[in-house]
Amino acid sequence: MKKVALSLENVSLERGGKFLLRELNLTVSGGERWVIFGPNGSGKTSLLRIASFYLHPSSGKVEVLGHQLGKTDIRKMRHLVGFTSQGFADLLRPSLTAQEVVMTAKYGALEPWWHSYTKEDEKKAQRELERIGAGRLGLQTFGTLSSGERQRVLIARSMMSDPGLILLDEPAAGLDLPARENLLAGLALISKDASAPPIVLVTHHVEEIPTGFTHVLFLREGAVVATGPIQETLNEKNLSDTFGIDLILNQSAGRWSATAIDTPK
Repeated sequence: MKKVALSLENVSLERGGKFLLRELNLTVSGGERWVIFGPNGSGKTSLLRIASFYLHPSSGKVEVLGHQLGKTDIRKMRHLVGFTSQGFADLLRPSLTAQEVVMTAKYGALEPWWHSYTKEDEKKAQRELERIGAGRLGLQTFGTLSSGERQRVLIARSMMSDPGLILLDEPAAGLDLPARENLLAGLALISKDASAPPIVLVTHHVEEIPTGFTHVLFLREGAVVATGPIQETLNEKNLSDTFGIDLILNQSAGRWSATAIDTPK
């Protein structure tokens, strides 16, 4: 039986009388690669913040790697979850090398001089860069990297502490086509790696699903529209119901694309 990495049971999140998440259930197990779809305001980022122990739900049960939210010291848990978001790049000093950026994740720091690191730490940081196809970036400074290269470095960083779960919040947002494709190629490498932890990726676009991803969750206004294995659940009906517009879905060589056929409902 696969080990459960993330379990959300009847999770709701209410703010100002409005439900951002409503009675949500999700189980992510070893070897699974999940993609979460939904329009703006559907609750995708809130879900990831709860899964990374940065946000408490209003109700429901949350377990990450066997630890229940509210019954464990979250300070000791967070390094077990690799979390990457677009805004994190702005927190890092541009003069750090890519290798240093990755290495600082060992202690959850932003600067390498806050802690002591070994040659083995440097080698592991380089291995994580190579794992996502970014090994050549190791000695380049973070500030000289393109947006797509930075995202790959941050994903490598999320794996530095050998997490049991990786959460990616719209990693391809704002990237041009070549940068997006390079990033997705790196994520496809990870998805094929049997030693890699389970992954949960948030996106708005079916074009941003890396090859090898296994499951999908559709969210609309904080509620689940559909969830399950990607080949069974990613279809025109579920996609159209989620975004409120009639869509045509195409698949080729393990990748998807979608186009509208009608005006918004």
